[in-house]
Amino acid sequence: MSVSPQPTMPKSWRVESKPHKFCPGCGHGLVLKCLGEVIDELGIQDRVVFGCDIGCSLLSWDFFNVDSVQTHHGRTTPVMTGIKRANPDLICIAYMGDGGGYAIGVGGIVNAAARNEKVTVLLVNNTVYAMTGGQMSPCTMPGQKVETAPYGRDAEATGMPTQGPEMISAITGDGAYVARGSMANLKQLKSYIKKSLQNQMEGNGFSFVEALATCPTNWRTNAEKTWEFVEKQMPQYFKVGEKKNPFEAKKEAQQNA
Repeated sequence: MSVSPQPTMPKSWRVESKPHKFCPGCGHGLVLKCLGEVIDELGIQDRVVFGCDIGCSLLSWDFFNVDSVQTHHGRTTPVMTGIKRANPDLICIAYMGDGGGYAIGVGGIVNAAARNEKVTVLLVNNTVYAMTGGQMSPCTMPGQKVETAPYGRDAEATGMPTQGPEMISAITGDGAYVARGSMANLKQLKSYIKKSLQNQMEGNGFSFVEALATCPTNWRTNAEKTWEFVEKQMPQYFKVGEKKNPFEAKKEAQQNA
């Protein structure tokens, strides 16, 4: 019995892909998908250097067919800054979680932002130290129960969650692009990531995007509760939107000229 051959797709139409290594329901995969689509749309694959931090973000080290480097914990932004300074034609992306960015790595981010380094930082905020079991992170919500705060985060004792984009917006120059998106609205998040890379490509200044994301494994939530937390509860404190947009500023200046 003969079997009809399956039609082959033209090579130019094929999209090489592979499953990610994150837990089921993790938000990292969707954030990275947005980043990959933007890289393709901008046609910058041969210029991109992708740096990932220790933590869940390190599972992205071989996710893309671009030059990649995994750094020591909290050192991704300085490494990307050094690569960018050595070769300004490259598009340097630092990828990390809220622990790597706002705890051990906050010094690197703050100083790179203050110097207006021409790199892009993409930070995933899932409110916990996920890879090590769900301990309290800089972005754990007030009252949120985690491994090291079983009765809920006490803001009086441990402080309020870090407002990263708001902080960075306050210390960067006019050329910086700063935004917070969410995997609950991928179209918007993708547009923010695209603008952050375009801002770097134009040499305007530091670019920073925080992405609100899910971690059902450590939140111990089912699908319904997971989505409710990322879509409704997190944005109550972590306000989604653009905090600083040099493209809009240029447009307004041209209109007022």
